[in-house]
Amino acid sequence: MSCGNPTLESPKLPKPNWLRVKLPIGEAYRNVRELVQEHKLHTICQSGNCPNMGECWGEGTATFMILGNICTRSCGFCAVATGRPDPVDWDEPQRVAEAIYLMKVKHAVITSVDRDELEDQGSIIWQNSIRAVRNLSPNTTLETLIPDFRADKVAIGRIIDAAPDVVSHNIETVERLTREVRIQAKYSRSLETLRLLKAGGMRTKSGIMLGLGETKEEVIQTLKDLRQSNVDVITIGQYLQPTHNHLAVHRFVHPDEFKELKDIGYNLGFDYVESGPLVRSSYRSEKHVIAGWGRNQWEQEQLLAAAQL
Repeated sequence: MSCGNPTLESPKLPKPNWLRVKLPIGEAYRNVRELVQEHKLHTICQSGNCPNMGECWGEGTATFMILGNICTRSCGFCAVATGRPDPVDWDEPQRVAEAIYLMKVKHAVITSVDRDELEDQGSIIWQNSIRAVRNLSPNTTLETLIPDFRADKVAIGRIIDAAPDVVSHNIETVERLTREVRIQAKYSRSLETLRLLKAGGMRTKSGIMLGLGETKEEVIQTLKDLRQSNVDVITIGQYLQPTHNHLAVHRFVHPDEFKELKDIGYNLGFDYVESGPLVRSSYRSEKHVIAGWGRNQWEQEQLLAAAQL
């Protein structure tokens, strides 16, 4: 992995063939789209231009985005709009819960924009949303992909009190690039947020993007920092530039390198490592709920590979 800084001026690189995605088609995809529109919901699938939207929606799943679709932060990688958010919609938690109930999903993911202008950082709506889903769909497992809440213990405590199955907060990039990639965020604050969640008994998860100019050594150090914060699950994926106004891709990382980082992650002690060019935080997240499942699969793969030598 070569070293560099993310920039808007870098020439656009052609996408390699391993980044091809399926077009969104099929009845299940249309059903999810209609439910999202009918209930006036936001999804990170749409707002974040997720490359896996066709696959996930085609399987009847989606990642819902609460607290509107305008963020108070202006991260250089993110396609979500930045500006002054609309007033808090206190009916939103019930609408999200009803959509999840109607979709009859076994596993749901909820995320949100940052709402730094709110005294509670949006944590009350978060708490209400988790509880609403629990009330209507008690058998649905639930992952919450939360902001850092500025590492506020009261706000984080509301998430812990509502007790989702997995709580995710993405570190996104290595420490050196954090200021350029996540302008209003702090690397150390993200780690503190994850530590507070783990101390509260949560199964924790984080994610990092590659291709922004990080080195292999920096990525490994980030993985070590996350493990030292007792993070259980890590996702590692390729950064894709959403528009010409966002940070350019420094390079496309080969699948073999993702495989190597997967092995490194398991050797560092992560319980589940999802690593690949098209991996995103919510991709196949229903598997991340099950403690030991990913590690057991990896260990079996290692034994099989050793037996074939």
